[in-house]
Amino acid sequence: MSNTFGATSTTDDVLAGVDLKGKRVLVTGVSAGLGVETARALAAHGADVVGAARDLAKAEGATAVVRQAAEASGGSLRLIELDLADLKSVRAAADALVTDGRPFDLVIANAGVMAPPFGKTVDGFETQFGTNHLGHFVFVNRIADLLKAGSRVVSLASAGHRFSDVDLEDPNFETTEYTPFGAYGRSKTANVLFAVEFDRRHKARGVRAAAVHPGGIHTELSRHMDPAFIQQWLDQLNAEAAAQGQPPIQMKTIPQGAATSVWAGVVAPAESVGGRYCEDCHVAERVESDSLLRAGVRPYAVDPARAQALWALSEKMVGEAF
Repeated sequence: MSNTFGATSTTDDVLAGVDLKGKRVLVTGVSAGLGVETARALAAHGADVVGAARDLAKAEGATAVVRQAAEASGGSLRLIELDLADLKSVRAAADALVTDGRPFDLVIANAGVMAPPFGKTVDGFETQFGTNHLGHFVFVNRIADLLKAGSRVVSLASAGHRFSDVDLEDPNFETTEYTPFGAYGRSKTANVLFAVEFDRRHKARGVRAAAVHPGGIHTELSRHMDPAFIQQWLDQLNAEAAAQGQPPIQMKTIPQGAATSVWAGVVAPAESVGGRYCEDCHVAERVESDSLLRAGVRPYAVDPARAQALWALSEKMVGEAF
């Protein structure tokens, strides 16, 4: 697949010359960071964007730039309330969209939490697995019939999937010791596996799904982490990189981070990204290394059998079959 984009490409680079007028897009997590930029970029090219957020007041302020972009391009922005840590809220938001009946061309499951202290969602799930995976699992599946042929789902994952595989026996850390990054890794692996299985289930009707790693970016996602710890971590990784003769890690800007989401959702050939894990505006290779210094995806995160097993467990946990 020919590709002229890379790690430093921005949303504006990727969408240059692309007309999205008449396209309807849903983006979760539009109250800050990547979600706002993703929505802005799509709206700037004429898309009608539905932005979902837990805190609508915060989202109203954060998306002023999205409304400006929409007004200039002929697109639009509508906000809906969605708390991914509460399945009652998730089902209400999805049901309202289904009742409205208008189809979507693209759904970007962008919202998430990272490395909080141990906690549980309203429904009793470990916070990160429940919010990052199960909330989106129920939401996207409930609106799946609104995805018409040619549409796509983009699931925001992370290189953090290398921290850990999903634990199908103990997803809520009831018997294993909780670690913030171990739980984050599980949830991000789940985000990849969801895309793999959703793609398998829907590709026959022309709907594809891909997982995306946006890259290392300073956003509100890291609000639970001590800035000193983040810097120490980066220093350690850069020391490892220097020892291996590699350049230091380059943090991305938010427009660079959101670029792979819009690339996978709009620009890349559907057949190339369907069921795959993407980073830096290309499809990633499988790698055995768990080092964050190397690009690529761990095989367990794109294992079709693992994806089907997680799907079955997720249905059991939420009490709903799709």
